[in-house]
Amino acid sequence: MNALNSRQHSAVRYIDGPLLVLAGAGSGKTSVITRKIAWLIRDCDYSPNNIVAVTFTNKAAREMRERVSKLLKGTSTRGLVIATFHFLGLSIIRRECQHMGLKPGFTIFDEQDSLGLLKDQFIKEADSSDEQLKKLASIISDWKNRSLNPEQALECAETPEHVLAARLYENYQRGLRAFNAVDFDDLILLPVQLFQSNPEVLEKWRRQIRYLLVDEYQDTNNMQYHFVKLLVGDRGCLTVVGDDDQSIYSWRGARPENLQTLQTDYPALQIIKLEQNYRSTNTILTAANTLIANNSHVFEKTLWSELGQGDPIRVLVCNNEEAEVERIATEILLMTVHRRLRFGDFAVLYRGNHQARLLEIQLQAQQVPYVLTGGTSFFARSEIKDLMAYLRLMINPDDDAAFLRCINIPRRKMGPAILESLGHYAGQAGVSLLAASSHMGLAEHLNDGQLAKLREFADWMNNLREQMERGGGVKLIRELIEDINYEAWLLQNNATPAAAERAMGNVEILLSSIEKSIRKAEEDGNDADLETAINKLILRDLMEQQDQEEESNRVQLMTLHAAKGLEFPVVFIMGMEEELLPHRNSMETGDISEERRLAYVGITRAKHHLTMTLARQRKQYGELVEITPSRFLDELPQQLLQWEGRASDTTPEQAHEKGQQTLSRLKSLFD
Repeated sequence: MNALNSRQHSAVRYIDGPLLVLAGAGSGKTSVITRKIAWLIRDCDYSPNNIVAVTFTNKAAREMRERVSKLLKGTSTRGLVIATFHFLGLSIIRRECQHMGLKPGFTIFDEQDSLGLLKDQFIKEADSSDEQLKKLASIISDWKNRSLNPEQALECAETPEHVLAARLYENYQRGLRAFNAVDFDDLILLPVQLFQSNPEVLEKWRRQIRYLLVDEYQDTNNMQYHFVKLLVGDRGCLTVVGDDDQSIYSWRGARPENLQTLQTDYPALQIIKLEQNYRSTNTILTAANTLIANNSHVFEKTLWSELGQGDPIRVLVCNNEEAEVERIATEILLMTVHRRLRFGDFAVLYRGNHQARLLEIQLQAQQVPYVLTGGTSFFARSEIKDLMAYLRLMINPDDDAAFLRCINIPRRKMGPAILESLGHYAGQAGVSLLAASSHMGLAEHLNDGQLAKLREFADWMNNLREQMERGGGVKLIRELIEDINYEAWLLQNNATPAAAERAMGNVEILLSSIEKSIRKAEEDGNDADLETAINKLILRDLMEQQDQEEESNRVQLMTLHAAKGLEFPVVFIMGMEEELLPHRNSMETGDISEERRLAYVGITRAKHHLTMTLARQRKQYGELVEITPSRFLDELPQQLLQWEGRASDTTPEQAHEKGQQTLSRLKSLFD
């Protein structure tokens, strides 16, 4: 507690009613949340199993758990829940599934599973494309987050596209139930619907969760807002932490106005502002404060720092996009030499991923190590999808999507004709594909050889499930991998033996993760069976991307959205231009506020040095077009900016020659 400033201290100790902690960028909000949890347990006699803290990412939840463990070293935290909204929802569904028409062992559908189910329904309606399916899936997701059922969605549908989506929505929900499955949105929707319809269950969970803490409250959507409100009730045992100036996710349903609604829901709401920034220099903070002041505010705040004034903010005007990325690479090399910085101290932020393409080429040419955030998810790799399909089918024999992936990986010569006959029979019998494979009546549709293959697979899968229910652990999964000779399958289907070896290494990572999950559950006194561990993995698949290889000394390349919550000694924001930042879409709709918040987030990622770049010309559809500098540059305090390249007295040839001379000097330094 001695490490906290006076406002942080007040936020930690206040438990007399609902509390909003308005936490500016870099103001130590995680310290407030973690110390408040420790305060509740150690000084306020709260039992750990009556406290829940929710946030939006597994990474944030892990960081909080680690900090709380250090703060409460020697004190039991058994039963304490620090998790994502969706993990909390999953926990409730697992315990209350009988009230929701679900059987134990239900499956969580990821995006690909959901699109596959929609595609099955869409084919009956019209020709489908991936783009159309994703748009329809987004419409259905939005309806779920607004708590609209298919009938209500059809009533409010105003366009042919929405009418089609509403029809698909009804069939999609029916398909989920047939597969004993839920999708990502259901993890919040189903608990909310249950609480609204069953007061006894709601009261049980209110008794269980005596104090609720919510991080990044400005990012909550409509459904998450109702979820929190139902759990808290009128007791007011609630602390939410948020910052309306960092709300940048409206495109996925976030409602920054939920912060304002708190005052209506809880008239006794206490508000504490955290305005002291521990990250950035005052030059950077003054620029951020001045920019964001152009947005309307319900809550006013001004960030300040004790870290000194710092360097001016540099604005580099380049001739074109090639010159822009060349200048960024050159500046990084110069600063590593003259300021003795590591490559890992740098981040380059941009509005859209397409901006990174030329930059990657330039960094490679200059041999600058970098890592691109936003790569392929670990769970999206084919070998992981294969094994996860087997695991899903083990815990839920009704999961037809998993069955269809498993049945021919490795190949079992189950052609489309066999699967079509099986699917037709299963539909008539009203059973899953796996269950239908063992039905005697299937003999009327398939010959003896086809039937034998299906029954052999079904018997084998059912035997695995029985072993799992008797307590089989990771050893059982290893036997599964050996039974299907999966390593040989990888060698056959990868371009090189090295690629197959890497794929098998990923499988080992998955098995290790399951083992750790079971051990951790045993230590915490929670469910420690294979089924629980697999369900946690499925949820993790939906929530996060696998950490990339060691990236501690690489320049970080990422979008402004991805940079939220991070900090770097040196930050470049590239593409400070109209139609990039602010983005063209926001300019067309006249809603610039969120784009301004996005620029604010980018500025406040910088600790010591901030550089912004833009081009005079860019190629658009093969033609060079003149570029207008971003309006946000005009909104910054000009006395804090150090412009370079605005004067027209330097020809493109001279600028290029100067750049080449700089690169030559750098190379000689490294030599």
